[in-house]
Amino acid sequence: MPFAKIAVCFATAAMLCSSAIAQHTNHSPDKIAQAAGRQYVTPPMIPNDPSSYAATDSSSSLSYFGKQLSLTDLIGFAEANNPTLRQAQLQIDGEMGKAIQAGLYPNPTLAYSAEQIGVGGTAGEFHGGILSQEIVTAGKLGLSRAKYLQRAKAAEALAIAQQYRVCNDVKIHFYETLSLQQQIAIQDELIKAAEDSAVTAREAYNMGQANIVDTRRSSVALQKARLMRLETSNAWSRSRRSLSALVGVDVGGSVLVGELEAEPIEIDFQVLLADLLECSPEIIAAQAKLESDSLTIRRERAEPIPNIQLRGGAGYNFEANETVAVAGVSMKLPVFDRNQGTIQQAQSDYARQCAEIQRIEQRLRRDLSVEYENYLNAVQHVTEYRKTILPELRETYRLSLEGYKENRTDWNEVLHSQTDYYTSHVEYTDWLAKMRTSEVLIDGMLLHGGLIAAENATPPGHIDSIAKPR
Repeated sequence: MPFAKIAVCFATAAMLCSSAIAQHTNHSPDKIAQAAGRQYVTPPMIPNDPSSYAATDSSSSLSYFGKQLSLTDLIGFAEANNPTLRQAQLQIDGEMGKAIQAGLYPNPTLAYSAEQIGVGGTAGEFHGGILSQEIVTAGKLGLSRAKYLQRAKAAEALAIAQQYRVCNDVKIHFYETLSLQQQIAIQDELIKAAEDSAVTAREAYNMGQANIVDTRRSSVALQKARLMRLETSNAWSRSRRSLSALVGVDVGGSVLVGELEAEPIEIDFQVLLADLLECSPEIIAAQAKLESDSLTIRRERAEPIPNIQLRGGAGYNFEANETVAVAGVSMKLPVFDRNQGTIQQAQSDYARQCAEIQRIEQRLRRDLSVEYENYLNAVQHVTEYRKTILPELRETYRLSLEGYKENRTDWNEVLHSQTDYYTSHVEYTDWLAKMRTSEVLIDGMLLHGGLIAAENATPPGHIDSIAKPR
């Protein structure tokens, strides 16, 4: 190559080099770091914030934007606004109404009687008023009222169960919201660490100290961290909406104030099971229903015993031209219909309710076993994260950062230590929420479902087929 062309090439290279140096000197170190490696690997786009397309829930007429709400405040809102609690109370009123109606005495009957009108051109032989009254025998009214009073007791126990369901659900969603709120703050730090790692990988690639695989892997890790943050944000929004539905007011813009941290408590399964089977409102309601079914059998056995129909009155006998009286007594004879079919149905209801109590006890034992395991798992994780894992990772991060300052540790190692610590902190917060959830359910008789309709005190198939309850 001629020397002239060589000189031109060197001059062109020098110009390009000086231009690149000038470009770098005209930028701050932060801007250089942000742009490092982008000519080789494009950094991933930031995903859309869910708030940009999330629908605003304006169905509630009550709003508490900008206010601090505690768990006590939320439970108070739920007590005032949750419709299932009103349903449960109205079912008590309904059963009390049945008890009142079932014990009322039959009304008397007043009749006017005229006989043989027009015979012989007269006004008739007899004209007068007759009063009749049914005398209820065998204590039927007392048995009927006692039966429905037991139903009312069952309704009261079910109302208590509904209060547990609503209160437990509010607590669970409250602690879940607090946990997600903390996880969002931690994941923001994870995103910063992932961004630092991506920038470091691109700078290393530009300097020939890393390959394209490292840069792309760091970009994937960054995007996953962002998606995890968005997923947690979506869950946080969902939890607040669910909480708003439970308490009957919009708490979307308020700040929840509470403590997620709690000390684990030692509990024994057999003690918990004994307390649950003794105090569970579901068991109490089922036992009240059983007593009601027992009274139903007695009531239906008394039904064939005939009531007495009394008639009495006075009138005028136009044939004899004098005032006369009328009296009569009647009763039904239980010859063919002795209520045998209804008695059999009542006995079947009683036997079925005995099996229902056994079913509830076995279900509670099973559910408590599951929740007890969940609580033990959560307590073990919370204890170990608090005592060992988080302190060790925190110390690891500190040591790696000091090692980097003394040029003994690579910067990537510092970022990995930081990521491990924040990731474990997210896991710890999640286990805290699980521990709180299990604690609430165990302490709250395993009841949840605060927007499920309140259970009726009268199960399907029981005898309520006549207008006047008996």
